Amino acid sequence: MIATSCSIMAGLIASWFVAGALVAPSPRVIGDPPRELNATSFTVNSESGSVVSGWQTQPHSGNGVIVLLHGIHGSRLSMLERARMLHDAGYATVMIDFQAHGESPGDTITIGYLEQHDVRAAVEFARREHPGEPIGVIGVSLGGAAALLASPLQIDALVLESVYPNIHDAIHNRVAAKLGPLASIPASMLLLQFQPRLGFSPQELRPIDHLPGVGCPVCVASGSEDRHTTASETQAMFSAAPEPKRLWLVDGAEHVDLFRKDPIQYRERIVGFFDEYLRGDREAPASPGVFGKR
Repeated sequence: MIATSCSIMAGLIASWFVAGALVAPSPRVIGDPPRELNATSFTVNSESGSVVSGWQTQPHSGNGVIVLLHGIHGSRLSMLERARMLHDAGYATVMIDFQAHGESPGDTITIGYLEQHDVRAAVEFARREHPGEPIGVIGVSLGGAAALLASPLQIDALVLESVYPNIHDAIHNRVAAKLGPLASIPASMLLLQFQPRLGFSPQELRPIDHLPGVGCPVCVASGSEDRHTTASETQAMFSAAPEPKRLWLVDGAEHVDLFRKDPIQYRERIVGFFDEYLRGDREAPASPGVFGKR
């Protein structure tokens, strides 16, 4: 009995430190904005409580603006290559560091709960800086979850990359990737910490519930071998999205940067999606809604 109690206590302590590492702030020095993208720095106040730092880039044409939202423990630098690609395609971009990431202050990463306010601040900044232009969003993992939690954003197109449908499955999948069949108990221990550590319940982190009301075309993308956001979960996200919508399962990809995995296909699929719904380029056939694997 004593041994069992000690084991349970040890498990709780271990899971507390594991969770602490997951949600600990991820600051970093970003450096100067890239001159070749005609980029400038900015800050905006967010209702997350942070002063959100970012860059905006401006091409010579005015085809629209894309807000780029990085994944957990990333920063705007994680989205820089996408910004270069979009700049070449004639799109302005707005890149931010979420609260508790990069150069934006914050005490704790909240897996989308507070970050949703940063998304709203970034979209409103894009709207002010580019009045009358269409707005798109690319959200990667945490970034996509935060964008959904913030929806509807009154934007014109949304790309979701490797976005978890609900935090319960997201935690279980990540623990199972490490521990296999033994994942259930430690995953439950991690979920029990949300209220005392973060001040909200796991039920408040269900991005999939917000998909039907996004109010714009959606492209859902993920790796076919992603163990963090599985192919079946991605299919569920796609099913929940309103029409018009697209699905891209990247053959053989795990929970990785999909742009780096296949930049040529990424440009074809994602820039093509924005060209269709932001610029009205409908020369290429848009149906069916499933891009398929590659």
